[in-house]
Amino acid sequence: MDAILAALEQSALAAHLRSARWEYASVNAAHILGIALLVGCTLPLDLKLLGLWPSVDRKMLSRVLVPVAAFGLLLAVITGMMLFSVRAQEYATLSVLRLKLSIIAFGFIMVIATHLRYGIWLDREPNVSLAHVGAMSLLAWISTLFCGRLIAFVV
Repeated sequence: MDAILAALEQSALAAHLRSARWEYASVNAAHILGIALLVGCTLPLDLKLLGLWPSVDRKMLSRVLVPVAAFGLLLAVITGMMLFSVRAQEYATLSVLRLKLSIIAFGFIMVIATHLRYGIWLDREPNVSLAHVGAMSLLAWISTLFCGRLIAFVV
């Protein structure tokens, strides 16, 4: 594993990001944008699943928020890997990063399982309560956000 992390740190991309202030800042900003899209879209959807806004159609809300949240997750993962490459060996030792990655994996698996069971727009069983899904999703993505911010304080 150490050899892989060292190779990642020595990659052309990592070397470029370490030396190019504006490119690193742009990748960092794109990472934050991805997180904002993910959390910003999952929060209202999770609150809907928890029972808020009973008059708002779950399918219609999902049609707007799910693709944007998915794009945010993809953007956050890609840019997160780019940021990780800059100091891979150091970051790999951080327990808060390992916790963050575990929570992301849990959240991703939960999202996939939920959409497989209830449909991409969560409309396969429109009258079923998905409050447990909303609660777990809310906990997962907000915990991921907090873990990510903690990384800046432990490095």
